[in-house]
Amino acid sequence: MEFTNIAYVVGAVCFILGIKMLSHPRTARKGNGIAALGMLIAIVATLTAGEVLDFKMIGIAVLIGSIIGGFIAQKIEMTQMPQMVAIFNGLGGGASALVASAEFFSQYNLSPSTFLLVTIILSVFIGTLTFTGSFVAFGKLQGFISGKPIVFPAQQLFNALVLISIIALGYSIVGNPLDLNLFYGVLIAAAILGITLTMPIGGADMPVVISLLNSYSGVAAAATGFVLMNNALIISGALVGASGLILTQIMCKGMNRSLQNVIFGAVGGDVAGGPSGEVQELNIKSYSTEEAAMIFDAAEKVVIVPGYGLAVAQAQHAAREVGEWLEAQGKTVLYAIHPVAGRMPGHMNVLLAEANIPYEQLKDLDEINPEFEDCDVALILGANDVVNPAARHDKSSPIFGMPILNVDKARTVIVNKRSMNPGFAGIQNELFGYDNTIMVFGDAKDMLNQLLSDFKEL
Repeated sequence: MEFTNIAYVVGAVCFILGIKMLSHPRTARKGNGIAALGMLIAIVATLTAGEVLDFKMIGIAVLIGSIIGGFIAQKIEMTQMPQMVAIFNGLGGGASALVASAEFFSQYNLSPSTFLLVTIILSVFIGTLTFTGSFVAFGKLQGFISGKPIVFPAQQLFNALVLISIIALGYSIVGNPLDLNLFYGVLIAAAILGITLTMPIGGADMPVVISLLNSYSGVAAAATGFVLMNNALIISGALVGASGLILTQIMCKGMNRSLQNVIFGAVGGDVAGGPSGEVQELNIKSYSTEEAAMIFDAAEKVVIVPGYGLAVAQAQHAAREVGEWLEAQGKTVLYAIHPVAGRMPGHMNVLLAEANIPYEQLKDLDEINPEFEDCDVALILGANDVVNPAARHDKSSPIFGMPILNVDKARTVIVNKRSMNPGFAGIQNELFGYDNTIMVFGDAKDMLNQLLSDFKEL
């Protein structure tokens, strides 16, 4: 047991170092490896703790999981990482609920302690909620479910009643652990609550939702750790829960919204100005890639702003090629990263890092905003709400107060979009009608490739 606890401490140190290194793109890959090593140490320590285990079944499970994980790692595109993260959160919560459920049934007729019953109920409740909520988030991200908030009358009252029923059922289980119907009631109610809490949250809030569900999965794991009295699971779950909550707070700050507002007042409703999403009152100037190439040719400093449009088009490599060409012509090229651009925390960082864009060129919100004052061209690739100047002055806007990238202060703003449809917030972007803004419509990857071709013909 002493050896096992020492190994758990070593694993915990690896977890902490790994999470710390994940905070920067340059060290993120190494940090991921260190955290994985910590988990390997914890697993080996648990397997060698002297308890009676069926190593044959464990080996079969590890083999099956490794095959599935390896297949997914090879097939999933980087642009689909938000969906993968959502699924992983759900599977983590589901695993915690299953382990806690197994322990409940193993203690049937054995007079389990109140502490054990309470921790089982917490693990099942949080784990099941995370499982169903994460798969709803996956459906919204994948397009299986509408990204707009899905609400019904008295929804908040319904959620409150479901939560109260879970508490009442949990209390009843502590008093009467032999009634399996009570346990099944907690499972069903938690599953329903996970769905009804996630369905009303719109696409604009997906980065916050993913980080919050990640925190839930950690809390569920920690609760399961108390069920099994396993220190490694308690530590790792607590770390994931705490880091997920901190990340959630960072995401909320990046949107200038409270967590309560995200959960109960999601952004992403009907499009202002009509169902078509067309913005007729703005004076839109549409340019060709050839005309845009001439503007870039005269520029000295360029800031590229990636958004969800870049992710959808899988245009990160094309963006790198355009950036490298501009640099070869003696121009300064930087990349502006908004904390909530895309569909998950760090979405743009992951895509640009995958395209081998130098980390030194990736600038976060606070670093890049002062740079726009002397920027000749700001190239926006599919970003919308995070560059909307209405956030600074329009108090009626749902994004008012949200920190944005000050691209409008650049001498020329070139916006690439497929159409004039709005962003996740469902509102028009006044930037598109500014005098210093031009639009280049089309798929981001196709546009960038054509732009590169036009560069070479100048």
